[in-house]
Amino acid sequence: MSTSLLYHAFGVHGYQYVRTFYKKGKIFFQIQIHPSQIRCPDCDSRKVILKGSKTRQFKTVPIGKKQVVLIASIQRVQCLQCQCVKQVHLGLADTKKSYTRLFARYVLELLRFSTIQDVAHHLGVSWDTIKEIQKEYLIKHFSKPRLKNLTHIAIDEISIGKRHKYITLVLDLKSGAVVFIGDGKGADSLEPFWKKLKKSKAAITAIAMDMSPAYIQAVTTNMPQVGIVFDHFHVIKYFNDKLSDLRRQLYHQTKERQERQELKGLRWILLKNPEHLDETKDEKVRLEKALQANKELAIVYYLKEDLRQLWKQENKKMASSHLRAWTAKARASGITILMKFAKTLAAHRTGILAYYDYHISTGPLEGTNNKIKTMQRQSYGFRDKEFFKLKILAIHRSRYALIG
Repeated sequence: MSTSLLYHAFGVHGYQYVRTFYKKGKIFFQIQIHPSQIRCPDCDSRKVILKGSKTRQFKTVPIGKKQVVLIASIQRVQCLQCQCVKQVHLGLADTKKSYTRLFARYVLELLRFSTIQDVAHHLGVSWDTIKEIQKEYLIKHFSKPRLKNLTHIAIDEISIGKRHKYITLVLDLKSGAVVFIGDGKGADSLEPFWKKLKKSKAAITAIAMDMSPAYIQAVTTNMPQVGIVFDHFHVIKYFNDKLSDLRRQLYHQTKERQERQELKGLRWILLKNPEHLDETKDEKVRLEKALQANKELAIVYYLKEDLRQLWKQENKKMASSHLRAWTAKARASGITILMKFAKTLAAHRTGILAYYDYHISTGPLEGTNNKIKTMQRQSYGFRDKEFFKLKILAIHRSRYALIG
């Protein structure tokens, strides 16, 4: 092997090729530092005295299915100029690492398509080594998100496991990147974010979130001039929960077997949009029978469909009229859940209509939440909390086939 091939194949420069040998299915290349590279690691002086050497092995990229190991004698020198006694710069690897920089880059490339366990098995190294490479990369590139350019953000919480463990996420709606992860949920989890935000002097104009009183209080306290947009996904979800409660209540109240049979298993059909009903499963027919048999359920269902139109109006003025008309119909229905929900919408009217001022929602954040859950399933959970958070901060760079 020539020295030039050593450079082009394995990214090693400043070393000379000595010999090749084979052992236990591995390929070993013995190399030695070029005399011109023997200089002081501090002041770069060539006026040094050799103080012995230490032989080290470095794993590098494989050749086919064969693992490749570089064996190098690392020279120790004493500088006559600055008087330090140190090893010369490795060049091919970082200090205290047992693998080359090229190997680390190769691992990161494989991790774009495979799991840590798969990459470790493929390269014949431990799981911890692959994780170490990825974690160091994530710390370097994603551990300190920049907040300076934030203008539109979304805030939401996500369950990350059993026993009601939550984290609170803040998403940059322009880049799609998670810029903050808070432990727990509620206003307290956002306290570190507000502090970082003030230091960054970011000019945030709008925040998309749900109608949580804790979030509303936190935002109005820390950023009183920012526009709050109550996400339509959460509004509809909140209404769907009320619709499910009504169906359950009617099911337990009715004594007629036929009516109970029609209401049984109807929950997901009620929550579906009409255009998504599966005719092959007679979902449309089942829905129509149930609505004809129960007037109260029919009123709530059709008002649910009418509520969806609130975010499809041409402008804010028309949306305001639509909301006013909807709340009036809900109050006039005499149905308790509709009357309470109308009161809730009226109390949050400004934030709901703010959608027409900023046209933002927590939709991208919901997509990020789904990616996080997929990542958790593929990795069977994370024992290292810091590593888990770093993976989330970098998740916007992940491809469709997520890895963990």
